[in-house]
Amino acid sequence: WEGKNLISVTQMTTSGILRLFQTAAAMRDLVRSKGGDDRLKHKVLASVFYEASTRTSCSFQAAMMRLGGTFLHVDGGKGGNTSASKKGESLEDTIRCLECYTDVTVLRHPTTGSVQQVALGDGTVKPVINAGDGVGEHPTQALLDFFTIFDELGLSLDVDNGNNTADNSHTGPLVVVLLGDLKHGRTVHSLAKLLARSSLKHELVLRYCAPASLEMPAHVKEYVQQCTNVKQEEYSDMSEAVKGANVLYVTRVQKERFETTEDYEKVKGAYVVDTSLMEAAPQGMIVMHPLPRVDEISTDVDSDPRACYFRQMENGMFVRMAILALILGAP
Repeated sequence: WEGKNLISVTQMTTSGILRLFQTAAAMRDLVRSKGGDDRLKHKVLASVFYEASTRTSCSFQAAMMRLGGTFLHVDGGKGGNTSASKKGESLEDTIRCLECYTDVTVLRHPTTGSVQQVALGDGTVKPVINAGDGVGEHPTQALLDFFTIFDELGLSLDVDNGNNTADNSHTGPLVVVLLGDLKHGRTVHSLAKLLARSSLKHELVLRYCAPASLEMPAHVKEYVQQCTNVKQEEYSDMSEAVKGANVLYVTRVQKERFETTEDYEKVKGAYVVDTSLMEAAPQGMIVMHPLPRVDEISTDVDSDPRACYFRQMENGMFVRMAILALILGAP
């Protein structure tokens, strides 16, 4: 972990995942008992976002401050006013300049592959963390999602010290339903890959449920197919997809990714998780969402104890605290 870039979930090893989860759990205990500490005192994070962000940017900034560090924020989007890209500066030069003032960079950019290009280029010398590159990947979201599933269901990993000994430890297959806009959803692309390659001590069943034009991309399914102990299934009926499921992971239909409003309107509201679905769903099935939501989960579901999307968001800070501490050599 120390000094490394975090660009894709395909970098992750099972032992590295377990170490992150153990560190994240320790961060949760730290925040709840003391609020934080000073292990990253005098460290500075560059928070660079060329696309809109609330949860990712704020949770990284909060994570840095909880550990005694600070941050510089650059809003590089169309409405932002703090980016030299408006003067024609390249992304590589922007990051290289920010490195002169900071210790680690969190970067979101609308172009798929852009973060990898910056991180692996000749100019970058300090760690870069991918906070989302277009419709490509969002590795820290996938890691916090996996941590939430691991924690909520009591999963075990096939690695030394990876057995979960809690009373609620999961047995049998792990059935995960990925619902909604699977074509544009970088969160589900990363999560499917991460779960498939993580050496779970459970058979993994990934169920893809999407409107006809928004199915999971072939390159993601091909990657998953290469992994062992994984089944992939496709559904169009949400009620059928959730039968026997352990996790329902909901994504919004992303209006900003469509070429025309007409195309968006055709699929908007294709699936809505409401109390009637939850009444028919398994009692142990958790409901997750990377947020923001529009209308794909009714607010009536929020009071259901199986709705864990706000716990998921809190876990985002703990996991990002762990990522920063591990990369900056202060776990």
